[in-house]
Amino acid sequence: MFDDQSVWPREIYATDQVRGFDRHAIDELGIPGFDLMQRAGRDALAFLRARWPEAQSLLIYCGAGNNAGDGYVVAALASAAGMTVQIVAVVDPEALGGDAAAARDMARQAGVPVLGFETDAEQREAASGLPAADVVVDALLGTGLKREVGGPVAAAVAAINQSVSPVLALDIPTGLDGDSGAVHGVAVAADATITFVGLKSGLYLGRGPELRGVLGFSDLDLPQSAYSGAAPALKRIDSDDCKNLLKPRSRTAHKGLNGRVLVVGGSRGMPGAARLAAEAALRSGAGLVHAAVAPSSVDAVMAGRPEIMCRGVESPAELAALAERVDVIVVGPGIGRERWGTALVEAMLETDKPLVIDADGLNHLAAHRQQRANWVLTPHPAEAARLLDSTTADVQQDRAAAAAELALRFDAVAVLKGACSLVAQATDVDHVSLAVCDYGNPGMATGGTGDVLAGLIGGLIAQFGLTRTVVEIAVLVHALAGDDAAAAGERGLVASDLLEFIRHRVNPA
Repeated sequence: MFDDQSVWPREIYATDQVRGFDRHAIDELGIPGFDLMQRAGRDALAFLRARWPEAQSLLIYCGAGNNAGDGYVVAALASAAGMTVQIVAVVDPEALGGDAAAARDMARQAGVPVLGFETDAEQREAASGLPAADVVVDALLGTGLKREVGGPVAAAVAAINQSVSPVLALDIPTGLDGDSGAVHGVAVAADATITFVGLKSGLYLGRGPELRGVLGFSDLDLPQSAYSGAAPALKRIDSDDCKNLLKPRSRTAHKGLNGRVLVVGGSRGMPGAARLAAEAALRSGAGLVHAAVAPSSVDAVMAGRPEIMCRGVESPAELAALAERVDVIVVGPGIGRERWGTALVEAMLETDKPLVIDADGLNHLAAHRQQRANWVLTPHPAEAARLLDSTTADVQQDRAAAAAELALRFDAVAVLKGACSLVAQATDVDHVSLAVCDYGNPGMATGGTGDVLAGLIGGLIAQFGLTRTVVEIAVLVHALAGDDAAAAGERGLVASDLLEFIRHRVNPA
């Protein structure tokens, strides 16, 4: 049950906020800190046994502080349950204080052996220096880490990562920043992580999605009052959102009520992107979808999909009347950077219609910045870097800040694509609402999936209007369709594989 996202909270918090909830529970609600630690150990062990039901032995690396305390509790409870458990003490157990010391004593009373951790080269080279185990547990450092990991802890991280056994991290993988998802020198690459009290933003940002593995969550049975008044750093886009928006249609609905989309792109030699975007708009449920492409691209766009009303255009003047008749315009898929595409982008930016800007439409915008109140920008990290006069590495280092800056700088709903895509919109002059999509998979990292997303966003805007919620649901549907398509394997997945599953996902049961 700990990995059932349907029962998780929507809110994701900064680590300082989560520590505040913990402190509130102890100081205001009267829950002893050691009770919370025991609950964490209980739920971590339950998560571990559900994930690896055949596991009979554990090797638990314990450092300092409450994270180590959680590890000692897991050790005691696992031993009491009949498992073979050994602790690797990277920090002297006698140096522990408070609740962590009580947890250490609990493990001692359970008879759990504690091994010292040697960091000299000979020990690190000898794989036989530490016993094998069915599961390795990372209980080295908690969420307070703000500096590079070094010394014995760094050596322990290396040992954990060299293990052939699966790794469970408690609360957050050691070395991962709990707020930004940045890595402080080295970090544990976990197969699974169970986090406590509140979901942490660093598990969804930067390298968090890569290093956390399968995520589990326990609120340690805290009452909702412990969280009152706290504004989350992020919110999760949840599958229930689809049901709330994508309700069954009226039996008297007709195509004119289901929205009109115009896709502008498909320059000479690049018809595929426009085709993918247009078909995605159709599969989203849009009533009518037009595509304006280079004359040489018309046949390729329409091949096998006659429902796309495709027109070859030489100049922006040929689009003026059509642009007036549609509800939303998707600009950029396959449009290129030559004069033909640049002229079309400039013309579409002058309309008052809602816009979805993607691909080379974004590259044009990076060179000719402007603001407008009714558009969506869908950059991948490299495009975001150009829009922000930054670098891809800087964008990835702090994805939340980059998404927020895109929304503020361009007065847009900004979708920063990638692992755990972000949707951002400014709510006032200095505040941005951020949502994260925790679905999707690496198989989607292939040409054309961004074009599918742009068309899907356009199709849902045509039906429901341009709101942040509509864009969030489009991002979610796209990710879920990608997961459906990946059921046959991530490697070899292509963008068009998503199209049939989009239809399924926009008709939630």
